[in-house]
Order: sequence, then structure tokens, then C-alpha cells
Amino acid sequence: MTATEKPVPVPVLELRALHVAYGAIEALKGTDLTVEDGEVVTLLGANGAGKTTTLQAISGLLRPRQGEIHFHGLRIDGVPPHEVVGLGIGHAPEGRRVFPAMSVLENLEMGAYRFRGVPKEDLDRVFGLFPVLAERRGQQAGTLSGGEQQMLAIGRALMGRPGLLLLDEPSMGLAPLIVTQIFDIIREINIQGTTVLLVEQNAAQALKLAHRGYVLETGSIVMTASAGELLNDPRVRAAYLGETAD
Repeated sequence: MTATEKPVPVPVLELRALHVAYGAIEALKGTDLTVEDGEVVTLLGANGAGKTTTLQAISGLLRPRQGEIHFHGLRIDGVPPHEVVGLGIGHAPEGRRVFPAMSVLENLEMGAYRFRGVPKEDLDRVFGLFPVLAERRGQQAGTLSGGEQQMLAIGRALMGRPGLLLLDEPSMGLAPLIVTQIFDIIREINIQGTTVLLVEQNAAQALKLAHRGYVLETGSIVMTASAGELLNDPRVRAAYLGETAD
């Protein structure tokens, strides 16, 4: 590189020829994926396509059989989940998985476990994004509505101060009005500086929010493009938006 050349930015996240298997069943078959700083990238696909497997591999919950995962250029495949969190990757899993017998505040404190004490600025940020959590901070998480539990799951992930936030089906089982609210909050989280990798069955909402998208079928990436291009692609519209392809 010459003195006048600028260094090429390293992606926030890069998956290289990733293979993940459950026994003899190969869930990911050489997946390549990148997420650049400041993006919202969505991963679309039918049930069983490998979307959740992808997020679990990134967060260290699954160990790839082959391939590499790089976060800001650092190889992290095989790194334990708690160390992945420490590097700056937050994960709000499918099904919310809040601690039902613990209060809202205690759940959020669990998200900040790697810090000494619970930083007030982080709580203030989460309560600013989700005012209902501030109102229910002493309430048991298991008594919250589905939408409130989803907010809590995202808020708990944010308490770890992630540079990259993995969201797995944040709209699942929620009423349309709450879905809109959740996606508005995800947009605000991104505007505040957090990069997002989103797995979402609601393709229309996901593509309206995202900058780029990937389509995953039976463990393989079959299409990648800008969100606008995918939203207008007749194959995507037929497969994920319920429209008939021409």
C-alpha cells in the first residue's frame, strides 16, 4: 500500500465458507456473509433454512465444523459465548428467553454481568428506548406481555454494549402494532451506532428496515442484494411476501 492509498475497511462481521452440522445433518453448507459497520443486514429464509444456526454460530453457542468467523478482523469461531459477548456481540435469541422469575431490572443487570456494577448510562439508554421497562422495572419478567418480553430481551442484549446486535425473530408472535413499534426501536438502535444482523420471518418489515439482505435456503446463500432490490425481486416477493411471481 502506498502512502496515498487508504486502508480497506475491515467488515464488522465476516463468515467464510461456514459449515455447521447437527450430527449427520448439515445445517450450514459453506455460508459466506459480511456485515459492514453501521449496517442493518437481514437474513431471510424459510423455517429450517439455517438462520438461527447462523446466529448461534456467531455468538459461540455452536461450533462450526469448517470455515471461519471474523469480528473486526479477529477470528472468533470456537470462542466461548461469554467471551464473544465481551468482544462486543449481543444476541437477543428466538423466543426471548428472559428469566421469568427475575424482575425486569434483574434481567437487565444480567446483561451487564461483565461490568463492575450496572452502569447508569446503560440503564438510562435502555429505559429511554423502552419506557415501559422503566415502568415495570420491579415486575417479574414472566408476567410481562409478549411484546414487553421482546423489549426486555433486546434491552438485556444492549446492556452488554454491543457493537454488533444479533436479533432472532423479534416480531414472532406479536400483534402488528407492537411489531411496528419493535422495528421502529431497532431502527433507532442502529441510528445510535449499533450494527445489526436481523433474522426475521416478516420479510416486508425486515427489508424496509435493512440496508442489505441475504436469502438462505437449506443452509446455502442463494441470493444477496440491497434491501430495495430484494423487496422488488419477484422471486423474493413470491417466496416471502405471498405474491405470485410473473
